[in-house]
Amino acid sequence: MSGFQGYVTSRPFQGQRVPQHVQNLVIRDYCQARDMTYLLSGTEYAMPGSSLMLKKLLDGLELLDGIVLYSLFQLPDSPQVRQEIFLKVLTQKKSLHFAVETLILQDENDCQRLEDIWGVFQVMRHIPNVQEMI
Repeated sequence: MSGFQGYVTSRPFQGQRVPQHVQNLVIRDYCQARDMTYLLSGTEYAMPGSSLMLKKLLDGLELLDGIVLYSLFQLPDSPQVRQEIFLKVLTQKKSLHFAVETLILQDENDCQRLEDIWGVFQVMRHIPNVQEMI
């Protein structure tokens, strides 16, 4: 089985809730635009903080070309866990794609870039909305 498996969730992530069918459409379109074979999606369990389905996809990575997540922000909150995921993907010479952000993890340089984006997002969440200050 060669191709890219999608990864979606039924629960909110980082304050966003996107219906699964919309996540799957975005992933499908992302793959189509890049001539990537799309192998449908694994759906994360609804339990808060669960990443069991992501772990399962990563455990089967040797059978795939990579994984396409709907968003970078579906990754676990822990920087250490994200680094373990990145290392697992790179060690197997595979790729991790983030459809909404059109980002790819495919080499060591991408790890820091993705963590920088994650850090900016975390900071931005704590900046007051201008409308709230008026």
